[in-house]
Amino acid sequence: MDQRLLLMHQVMLADRPRLHAYDQALASVVREGDVVVDVGAGTLVLSMLALRHGAAHVYAIEADPAMAAVAEQIIRQNDLGDRLTLVQGEARIAKLPQAADVVVSEMMGNLGPEEQMVEVLGAVARRNLREGGTVIPRRLVTHLAAIEFDDEGWGLWRDGPPGLPGYRLDAVQHVVEPHAQLHFFQREPRFLAPPAVLSDDGIGPGSVSSPEREVRLRVRESGCLQAVIGYFAAELADGVTLSNYPSYPGCNWAVWVWPLRHKEVRAGDEIVVGVTVPRGRGRARDAMEWRLDCRITGPGR
Repeated sequence: MDQRLLLMHQVMLADRPRLHAYDQALASVVREGDVVVDVGAGTLVLSMLALRHGAAHVYAIEADPAMAAVAEQIIRQNDLGDRLTLVQGEARIAKLPQAADVVVSEMMGNLGPEEQMVEVLGAVARRNLREGGTVIPRRLVTHLAAIEFDDEGWGLWRDGPPGLPGYRLDAVQHVVEPHAQLHFFQREPRFLAPPAVLSDDGIGPGSVSSPEREVRLRVRESGCLQAVIGYFAAELADGVTLSNYPSYPGCNWAVWVWPLRHKEVRAGDEIVVGVTVPRGRGRARDAMEWRLDCRITGPGR
C-alpha cells in the first residue's frame, strides 16, 4: 500500500473539528433504520458514525483497491459485516440494491471543488438517493481573496525581511515559477479586498460544479499584494459548516495560494483574476494544476 495514502488518512483522522462537524451533521439527519451511502469511504469513519447514529445499513463506496482492502479488514475487525457493505469501484456508476436515505462524503480538496465531489455525489444521488433524501454536505462554496502576508509564507520575500533591516531577499521573487502553493497560516493575513466567490454549488441529484473563469477583486485597503488565496466552506447540515479558512489547529487542509510578485495596490484598484481549470484525465483533481492569471486595473494604471 502507498504509505503516502496511509499518512494522508492519518492526518485526516487527527483533524478533530472535521470529525466533530460530520458527527454533528450525521446526528442531525440520520434516523433509526436509515440506509446511508458513504462515498470515498476510506477508513470507514463516516460509515461508523452513521451506524452509531442509528443507520440500519451503510454502503461504503471506495474506488482505490488498496484502500478498499484495508476497509475490508476494518469491517471484519469490528464485526460489521451484517450492517456495512463495502462497494469497491467507481461511485458515479454504482447502483445499490436499496434506495438510500442519506448520502455522505468528505471529498473537499484544499481549494474546494477539485476532487469533483459535487459531480460525484450528484451522480450517486441521482442513481441511489430516495426522493426527499439528504446529501452531506449540501453546499460547497469556494472563495478567492487578495492578501498581504504577515511575515510568513510567500510574504517573506520582500524588502527588509524581519530582523535584517537594510538587507533584501526579494530577488527570490524573480526565480520562482508561477505555480500554486499550499500554506497553513500561523498568523492572519491582511485582506486587501473582500473575498469573491469562485464557485457556489448546491449538491444533490445530477449536480455539477461550474467554477467562474474570471473573478474580480475590488481593493479596499492599500497595501502590498502578495498572493491570491483560495479556500472552501462546506455546509454540512443546518448550523454545521466546515472550512479550511480561518486556519485552526489540526486542520488537515492547507489554504491554496497563488503567489504574485509583490505589487503595491491602492484602494479603488481592481484585481482581475482569470481562472484556468486543467484539462486532461485526472488533472482537474490536482489543486496544484489549477492556475490564475492576475492583472491590476485602476485609475492611472
